[in-house]
Amino acid sequence: MFKQRKVLSSILVVAMVALLITSLTSTPTNAWWIFGEDSQEESQVKTKQTNKQPKYVFLFIGDGMAASQRQLASYFLKAKTGNQDAQLTMNKLPVGGMNTTYASNTLVTDSAAAGTALATGYKTNKGMIGQLPNGTSVRTIIEAAEAKGMGTGVISTMRLTHATPASFLAHNESRYNPNQIAEDIAQSNVDFLAGGGYRHFIPKTAKKSERKDNKNLVKVFKDKDYKTFVGDPQGFRAYKPKKGDKVFAPLTASHLPYELDRNPNTTPSLAEITQKGINTLVKHDNGFVMMVEGGRIDYAGHANSPATVANDVLAFDKAVQKAYRFYKKHPKETLIVVTGDHETGGLGLGFKNNYFLNIDKLLPIKSSLDQLNYTGDRKAFFTSLKKDYGLTNLTAKEKAKIEKAMNLADAGKKLVNYMPGWMSPVNAMVAKIVSARAGLFWTTYAHTGTAVPLTAAGVGANNFSGYKDNTQVAKEMANLLDLKLTNLK
Repeated sequence: MFKQRKVLSSILVVAMVALLITSLTSTPTNAWWIFGEDSQEESQVKTKQTNKQPKYVFLFIGDGMAASQRQLASYFLKAKTGNQDAQLTMNKLPVGGMNTTYASNTLVTDSAAAGTALATGYKTNKGMIGQLPNGTSVRTIIEAAEAKGMGTGVISTMRLTHATPASFLAHNESRYNPNQIAEDIAQSNVDFLAGGGYRHFIPKTAKKSERKDNKNLVKVFKDKDYKTFVGDPQGFRAYKPKKGDKVFAPLTASHLPYELDRNPNTTPSLAEITQKGINTLVKHDNGFVMMVEGGRIDYAGHANSPATVANDVLAFDKAVQKAYRFYKKHPKETLIVVTGDHETGGLGLGFKNNYFLNIDKLLPIKSSLDQLNYTGDRKAFFTSLKKDYGLTNLTAKEKAKIEKAMNLADAGKKLVNYMPGWMSPVNAMVAKIVSARAGLFWTTYAHTGTAVPLTAAGVGANNFSGYKDNTQVAKEMANLLDLKLTNLK
């Protein structure tokens, strides 16, 4: 008995020593919780690299899209189609992973720091575009692909000067310098640029301009022989790409509309814009790298508006579908990666102690919260709720809550102190009622530190699997394409 105990004790000692050695050797050289300390190198387990190089690379970024947003859209799709087998295309991609999203100086990132990480493979501070915390500019995956002679494209439902697209196109100490960012974009030489935000590219004397000077950046593009479609969605739609073409298409003065508010007769969808980008860049002999952002998912999350989130994720997924169809035609040459930059709103698929979701409650909603405009006429507002929001059977308690919010609006007050200043307390209350009816809950009007899912398909897709940091997305792409992500002098 004593010998058995002695042997067992020896085994335990050996096991404990082995465990100690393993923990010491596997501890990161830079602890992730110390902000910024691991901004340039991560001690992560590397996936096996493939030797095959993709020719066509798609990076899709759902701004503010984490697991809850993807799942909400999936349930919404099933309810909308009546098909319980319906799936998002992005959820069909065979390779899956998770990305952490923290910035150098905060665990809850913004789109600038997260976009920079996805674009360059480097961490930076909240608000910075294409630069390290010390102000050093770093090369983006788009710039590196361009230097290699590949075709390049950046597409977004946001202004092209907004945080995510800007992170792939520009270098600035602050995302809140859109006019300077526009100047960087005008010098970027990217082959296909489409989204919104022409107001930052036109001189201050032009209608809807937000510039403080008379610089005409549209002329810069024209002088470089770009096909320009400034506030011209119909011209963009009619355009037939030819080999060697470059395109500059800021289709709206500011952001493109939410999918719920988009008029299909006047404004192309993200999927349509993506297809036009494919048709243009595929003519490039050396292949291409394209970034596509579904940016308004984030704004819908800030508004805690579930139907708007669901519809914009579906619109984003239709753009992914365009790339997936292309991949099916070129399976040995194409890589698709779909991820988010961060989560917005703290969306929970569950409310109080209720174990049921009622996603069908979102189906009657025909517009975003932006279209609900309370101006003091209470009767007119309740009529619009019935017409556009399907709230035909408000309970006495729900109506009382909205009237209380109207009292706050009339007094110029917020619903809660941390609510965004641009958001009406009446709209915020409508969002709360709609969410509660569907069985949903929101924890914030801002971003959260939640990890985001990633899915991928095609050449080198396995390199993106597993639990990694968002900087690894750009690094893995650079490795696959043999691109150099370096500091810019």
